Amino acid sequence: MPTFRRRILFEGLKIFHLAIMVVAFALAAVLALGVGRVISVTDFLSMRTSVGNFIIFIGLLFLWHNLFAAVGLYESHRFASRMAEAREVVKATFLGTLILTAAALLFHIRMASLSFLLVFFLLSTGMLLCSRLGLKAVLTRTRLHGRNLRHVLIVGTNRRAIEFAQTLETRVELGYRIIGFADREWGGIEEFRQSGRAFVCELDSLPEFLRKNVVDEVAIALPIRSLHDDASRVAALCEKQGIILRLLPNIFDLKLARATAEELEGHPFITHYTGTIEGWPVVVKRALDFCLALVALLIVSPVMLLAAALIKIASPGPIFFAQKRIGRNKRKFTIYKFRTMAVDAENKMRQLEHLNEVSGPVFKIKDDPRITPVGRFLRKTSIDELPQLFNVLKGDMSLVGPRPLPIRDYEGFNEDWHRRRFSVRPGITCLWQVNGRSSIPFEKWMELDMQYIDKWSLWLDLKILAQTIPAVLKGLGAA
Repeated sequence: MPTFRRRILFEGLKIFHLAIMVVAFALAAVLALGVGRVISVTDFLSMRTSVGNFIIFIGLLFLWHNLFAAVGLYESHRFASRMAEAREVVKATFLGTLILTAAALLFHIRMASLSFLLVFFLLSTGMLLCSRLGLKAVLTRTRLHGRNLRHVLIVGTNRRAIEFAQTLETRVELGYRIIGFADREWGGIEEFRQSGRAFVCELDSLPEFLRKNVVDEVAIALPIRSLHDDASRVAALCEKQGIILRLLPNIFDLKLARATAEELEGHPFITHYTGTIEGWPVVVKRALDFCLALVALLIVSPVMLLAAALIKIASPGPIFFAQKRIGRNKRKFTIYKFRTMAVDAENKMRQLEHLNEVSGPVFKIKDDPRITPVGRFLRKTSIDELPQLFNVLKGDMSLVGPRPLPIRDYEGFNEDWHRRRFSVRPGITCLWQVNGRSSIPFEKWMELDMQYIDKWSLWLDLKILAQTIPAVLKGLGAA
């Protein structure tokens, strides 16, 4: 698509998105405010709008426009899946509804009731989703008929370059046409030539090739030893001629880490990460942790007071047990639990090491002689874990995450992949807790933690929290 036409479509898409928000606002007003009475078209059109309200609404449009730009709604979504695009739309409309809510509270907009805001969110989300998925379907159909195609040249002839080409070829709906490969002489070049794929030029003649041929994009898939010299020259050529440049970022051949492109004051860089990276899902997770922990503390406070009284009556010593644990990225913090053992339990551990019943560096004894009678009950019911809600409020822990381990256990780790569990905030419950706790071998425990990190989502957290309640009531694996 020519640049001018693409620009017109891009600007038109912005206006269309804002028009949808205006329509959603108007329909929400009719549907939410018209509950219980009929509003005719004449009545709706005769509603008066003050200059102040008009200015507020223009301000909302300005904020929504900047919000959509910030969350990436106006960016190209050629590679995005339908699910990823749907998540982006929901995020945009949710934040847009929050902006409307804040404006309603700030300027005392009486029509912005809870039902109005809910209807507005549902309508704006539904209409934006339908429009964007409809546009994606139209563009896909257009590309399948050989239009709106992008001609891409792949720089590199190694395995990674070929795999990238195969991916583009299988995803015909993306609309990419591979015009060929460019590289310099190396050990595997003859094998590549025999594969039948088009080798269009060597790197020395690449400038001339770019001048004389239709090239919309260049994808660099050179090995890291050639990256600094050859790739930098290719990048400079593309910059001069205004050609889109894509760099296959997995230059270190990492197996688990995902990559994202970022920029800091004009300095672009590629971030490789496993688990979660900072962003709105992490912010929402922290907000949920704080709110749910606060509500839970209010609900279970009578139980905690009773537990504190029983501990004080049953055995001498403090009510709470405080211990240094390993948190996110191996930061040390103090964890709080109800004391379930004798006061000198830590000193007696070395005498009981030979009775350890679990594999790995952790220490567990089913009938630990250091546990008090009240402590046994507290552990069986998991009441001893309730003070950790204060750790959640402080931000040292999350409600859901890998269990924080004592320093003694961490020092016993002998596999680096075990240490990846410390790349996220530790939690009160996780997959290990809902799958048997102490009855699970150490290696399986670590695998469950890795599974949680790799598949993390807010939905998974809510699912684990829901499964934790019956697991606690049944006392599965408690020790």
